Amino acid sequence: MNASHFVADKVASVDTSGIRRIFDMAATMTGPLDLSIGQPDFDVPEPVKQAAIEAIRDGHSGYTPTRGLPALCEGIGAHLGAEFATWDPELMVTCGVSGGLLLSLMACLNPGDEVIYGDPYFVSYKSLPHLVGGRSVIVPLDDGFQPDPERFAAAITPRTKLILLNSPSNPTGVVHEAARVQAIAELARKHDLLIVSDEIYNLLSYETRSPSPVDFAPERTLLLRGFGKSYGMTGWRMGYAAGPSAVITSMMKIQQYTFVCAPHMAQRAALTALETDMSATVRAYGAKRDLVTEALADKFEFVKPQGGFYVFPKAPAKFESGTAFVEEAIRNNVLIIPGGVFSEQDTHFRISYAADNEVLTKACAVLCALAD
Repeated sequence: MNASHFVADKVASVDTSGIRRIFDMAATMTGPLDLSIGQPDFDVPEPVKQAAIEAIRDGHSGYTPTRGLPALCEGIGAHLGAEFATWDPELMVTCGVSGGLLLSLMACLNPGDEVIYGDPYFVSYKSLPHLVGGRSVIVPLDDGFQPDPERFAAAITPRTKLILLNSPSNPTGVVHEAARVQAIAELARKHDLLIVSDEIYNLLSYETRSPSPVDFAPERTLLLRGFGKSYGMTGWRMGYAAGPSAVITSMMKIQQYTFVCAPHMAQRAALTALETDMSATVRAYGAKRDLVTEALADKFEFVKPQGGFYVFPKAPAKFESGTAFVEEAIRNNVLIIPGGVFSEQDTHFRISYAADNEVLTKACAVLCALAD
């Protein structure tokens, strides 16, 4: 039976073919040099593991309050209070930052409302507004992958509801400059908009703290952060949202009928994660960043990342597109992702350097040889 007519139009129109074709090719690879995965290659810190194990053994397996465990909410609030001294937001625990993104768009968008964000972008940004009845308005970032306030201003219409920012960025690893973030915050005030700030990589910032719109327009910022990338616990689905009371209350209302709550044992482990020092891991990723960028510097054009664990080089000119270069890399046993997955342009490719240093060295040597 062909059941395709049961599928809603808004879902059927979401395109997954670009990345699917790449992973179909990857399925034929033997022992690939894999620089594709957007998750840490380090294990969850032992104290955090033990906290989760103890939570399971102690029977903490039922539902928690929809908002999250009170102790965890209190701990998150204390950390935010130390960072943003005068900000006192409502907050809730979400099933990862992806869960927070979905809840925020469901809570805020009416049919036809517009969400502005920069190109390149994280893959879900393009589909999520569409799935909840809104519209994506994609604005090219500048040559340094920074948001251009004038371009954002020009994209604002009477239907604009949200501005979506992501720093440190996936796929570029760029940290937004404070002046750019401040200018976007001023746009939000001028046009009565909400900024949704995806800061999943906030702890993985190497040279300097990543500026947040909370610094400049706290009353107009919905902050989304999580534990997955910073503590190696991506599959534990732990994130949180903080912002205006009306928005958080609406997100909790939707969570009651969808996710119900974040995983109970992971919430208890997150309490330990909040007090775990990850500075050595951040330094290790800074060193991996340096290894990869130094290896590629003579052959590729890219913006040196300041956070996360990605670099987004331009494909060599002899290849007709980023996808063409990626396909050739896969034929040479290096798995990377074409930039067209993250952009309206197919000119770049994404490397994740969340991998063993030996793998990084071998893979970069292959990529440089292909560029020759």
